[in-house]
Amino acid sequence: MAATSTLQAGEIEDTIAEKLTAAVPGLKISEIRKSEAEGLYEVYSNNGDTIFTTADGQYILTGDLLKVTDNGIANVSEQRRATQRARTMDEFGDRGVISYAAKGPEKASIAVFTDIDCPYCRKMHDEVPQLNEMGITVHYYGFPRSGPNTPSFRKYISVWCADDQQAAMDAAKQGRSVQERSCENPVAEQFQLGGRIGVTGTPAIVLDDGNIVPGYVPAEKLAEGLGLL
Repeated sequence: MAATSTLQAGEIEDTIAEKLTAAVPGLKISEIRKSEAEGLYEVYSNNGDTIFTTADGQYILTGDLLKVTDNGIANVSEQRRATQRARTMDEFGDRGVISYAAKGPEKASIAVFTDIDCPYCRKMHDEVPQLNEMGITVHYYGFPRSGPNTPSFRKYISVWCADDQQAAMDAAKQGRSVQERSCENPVAEQFQLGGRIGVTGTPAIVLDDGNIVPGYVPAEKLAEGLGLL
């Protein structure tokens, strides 16, 4: 550490970036910042992974950084990921989402990465009217888990390209056939967005603060978690 103590702000980050990109082929660094744990720096990659390194880039740690607090163990890494996730979602915006608006005043909104053929996505979709009645707007982002150029991916494109997206989504989620269509669409972008923020399964519910709720959650429990009940 003594050898790096004379480096100025910015030089340390440059040194870390140079060493890591040379040591890890294909690594794409999006941000390097000083960690709250003394002597460590946090390195964020474009795919959402985080690694920790010493200031000279010589030693690397992987995994979550935990902190002992008066209220127990806090996951510092997940808090950081949530902040980054919220920022990434804000930067992407609501381009091409299929939305089910809250009935009456909106009390909350959620972003849901969904796969039309996923059983638990279908179960959640059955409860979307209930969520809407409780004042929750649902914004759907496409995340066909099988990936591009697969039947599920093409099915989502057909839904998105339909004249009535909601009707097509409702039909597809119920297992009914949807007329195959093709048009310029954002499904691939949304799929890539999901990968960048750490979506690995569906449904994945992203809250406004960037926290992610993996998997199906009953409507009332979700509303309770949002502080609405």
